[in-house]
Amino acid sequence: MHVIFIEPKFPSNQRQFVRGLASVGAHVTGIGEAPVDALDPELKDWLGDYEQVGSVCDEGALLHTVRRIQARGWVDRMEATVEAHILPVAKVREATGIPGTSVETAFLCRDKPAMKEVLRRNGIPCAASDGVSSADEARAFAARVGFPIILKPRGGAGAAETDRIDTAEQLEHAIHRHGIDRGHSVAAEEFIEGHEGFYDTLSINGEVAHEFVSHYYPGVLESMRNRWITPYVITTNRVGAPGYDEVKAMGYEVNRALGIGTSATHMEWFFGPKGLKFSEIGCRPPGVSVWDLYSAANDIDLYREWGMAIAHGRAASPPSRNYAAAMIALRPTRDGRITGYEGVEAIHQRHGETIIDAHLPPPGSSTQPIEAGYMANAWIRLRHPDYDALRGICDEIGQTIRVHAE
Repeated sequence: MHVIFIEPKFPSNQRQFVRGLASVGAHVTGIGEAPVDALDPELKDWLGDYEQVGSVCDEGALLHTVRRIQARGWVDRMEATVEAHILPVAKVREATGIPGTSVETAFLCRDKPAMKEVLRRNGIPCAASDGVSSADEARAFAARVGFPIILKPRGGAGAAETDRIDTAEQLEHAIHRHGIDRGHSVAAEEFIEGHEGFYDTLSINGEVAHEFVSHYYPGVLESMRNRWITPYVITTNRVGAPGYDEVKAMGYEVNRALGIGTSATHMEWFFGPKGLKFSEIGCRPPGVSVWDLYSAANDIDLYREWGMAIAHGRAASPPSRNYAAAMIALRPTRDGRITGYEGVEAIHQRHGETIIDAHLPPPGSSTQPIEAGYMANAWIRLRHPDYDALRGICDEIGQTIRVHAE
């Protein structure tokens, strides 16, 4: 099995997908933006071959490189796991006759208004949404749906460049900020009140082989806009509980409607006064290394499971569901440079046995803006057999640890 993998070096967890493929016997050819000399020896060992391009999102350069690789021998699959890479890789995959996620599926999993239009036709409950490309269209959407509304890029990921709009005055500022008054098209959505979580799968030939349910505390938009919040993500080991049946059923229907074949998926959802609502999906793994949580919680190597799915069309190991697992983001008190930590030793003394790993940049390190995400600064990952107990520990960490900066 010969697999081309797009961008094996950056971001840093990309190497784990290469490892997963190599561990199941696949011959892996990497295409990336770094020179080959920048690859570490271990990554080079997992890769059979490597090609450098200026940008993996440059479809022309990528197509030329893939055809050159094909001229040397048969290619069975070409895979990408980063949101921005999914659509250009699908277009090159189609042009070169390599099996995998189709251009249509990649587009629908990228363009939020088009995605939700297809899902509504399939009876899947979604927030009201539309693509708007003029100030009048944005104002009309707000008048039809009512405030608050959300404006965000049609193909964005997470909460990047996402605005909650509560008033007509805020809408006018957002229209200019997003370039809507200059013809730039964005996704406009009804704001859905409620709890936010995500449902992730590893699907093989359209069937769910592995599934995971996780929760945000609090929701992403609130977390990414307020420095004082210490947010965390927690994956449950109660996936078989009846309370998750509706979420899982929705996930199956979404994957089917969008034509997901053999791929990882990451689907976000809300549950509140209006019931369960679909938010968005990517035909890729979740960000911020959530697969590391799934692996630690379930005593499996999910990257190897992905490699088995791609190279052999099957899963190898069932998840144990022995643990819930969490990742908690620790925000610095301000932007600048880290001066020290408070409360870390106390948490280690009380809960050290639950800690999987941690990242605590040393004093003197530059901080990153909170908008950069959950792993932009300090973080801790934990696991515990009891979901509710783990939530309590995360809350305690948020109240105890301080990252001081000046």
